[in-house]
Amino acid sequence: MPTEAYEPRTYRTRMARPGLVGFRVAVKETDLWVLAARDFTPEVREVVLQERRQLEAYIARHPGFLTALTPWPDDPFAPGVVRDMITAAAAVGVGPMAAVAGALAARVGQHLAPLSSEVIVENGGDLYLALAGPATVALFAGKSPLSHRVGLNLDPALSPLGVCTSSATVGHSLSFGRADAACVLAASPALADAAATALGNRVQGPDTIAPALEWAAGFPDLLGAVVIVGEKLGAWGRVELVPLG
Repeated sequence: MPTEAYEPRTYRTRMARPGLVGFRVAVKETDLWVLAARDFTPEVREVVLQERRQLEAYIARHPGFLTALTPWPDDPFAPGVVRDMITAAAAVGVGPMAAVAGALAARVGQHLAPLSSEVIVENGGDLYLALAGPATVALFAGKSPLSHRVGLNLDPALSPLGVCTSSATVGHSLSFGRADAACVLAASPALADAAATALGNRVQGPDTIAPALEWAAGFPDLLGAVVIVGEKLGAWGRVELVPLG
């Protein structure tokens, strides 16, 4: 898990929810912004440290896990977070690290859910949401003119869920596509994360948006998806798009 320089996440200034407190917890590459009933920094830090210890120990024993670009063999003796990553990535045909941000966000969110009526955990643009009421998530798509101009209205009946985004033009995540944003909704944040990577890999230009979304529609565990390439946008599934000012 190589260390990367911290990239300011200015979009976090837009993240707010009435009645919730926002706080940041950063441990090595894991950089979370959490919204919850109160500041749970000590609890979140402990969860992150425990999960990272297990993940790092597994990578130390299996170095290929870190760089694998194809599904990792099932390992029933792996730690829970690693099994989550293996299962999610195998479902959509990518390497396990494609699910790491979603898997860690979910582990934190699941720990906080009994302690707070609502919980939102953001990990590099990948979200775990446990909602009691409707929420809107803005789509960040780099230099696309649609970036922060389009949002997803989320039905609380879908939560807890993951909303995860992959991009070929934003951030450090590896993508073999050209999407400014490939966003996936799923009950499992780890699956949403892995599927967003796989979806983004299939987008080589505006003319490939439709077949990429058709691919996503073939997975019953995915709830919906949105792809943005420049000025073009396509959506599938349980996605309610709304304009943002």
